[in-house]
Amino acid sequence: MKLLIIDDETRTAEMLQDVLAREGYQVQAASDGEEGFQAARAGGIDLVLLDVDLPKRDGFSLVESLRKAGNETPVIFLTARGAIEDRIRGLSLGSDDYVIKPFAPGELLARIKSVLRRTRAGSDEGDYSSGQRLLRIGDLELDLIRNRAVRAGRQLKLTPKEFALLSLLARQHGQVLSRPAIAEQIWDTKLEAGTNVVDVHVRRLRSKVDDPFDHKIVHTIRGVGYVLEERP
Repeated sequence: MKLLIIDDETRTAEMLQDVLAREGYQVQAASDGEEGFQAARAGGIDLVLLDVDLPKRDGFSLVESLRKAGNETPVIFLTARGAIEDRIRGLSLGSDDYVIKPFAPGELLARIKSVLRRTRAGSDEGDYSSGQRLLRIGDLELDLIRNRAVRAGRQLKLTPKEFALLSLLARQHGQVLSRPAIAEQIWDTKLEAGTNVVDVHVRRLRSKVDDPFDHKIVHTIRGVGYVLEERP
């Protein structure tokens, strides 16, 4: 596994490199946003650890540019910017986690492993405890091992996060999931007041799962959350 650290704080970057190397990760480092963007865009990176306040290109715009370019490499923000609006922005742009400095190395390692486990195609380390490989709901079929979704014979091009969200809804087919419950299972975090991260990701998921088809399967339960089910 190769991790990319993008941080202009030399002490933090060196500490991270040491901790990650001892855990067996390969580590690459960049000291400004532009260098980091080019490194991430070049490929071969399994996860990016990213500060927000960077020279040349800030972390938010870096992630936004990666996602617009179709690069879905998992990203964890590591930043001193802990305001709720910053966290909402970071997650809404497509990052997988948001960690506030200072942080405990042990907690960060746990979050890294969690993100890699959730997003890596073919992972069988516990994302699907039932042992079931295929889920079929109407014309939707999910391969939980290969992270592959097909609807009405058409393969859906989902990001790892979108697939995780869809599979969560599918495994709870017919049951309404609250926004806090979704956030806790998909992002390993508690949803704070005013956060619309779940709604943003559900809209993106619907644009691929529902919008191209006449029959809708992802439904909003006003004031509660979301449910995946077939309706007449």
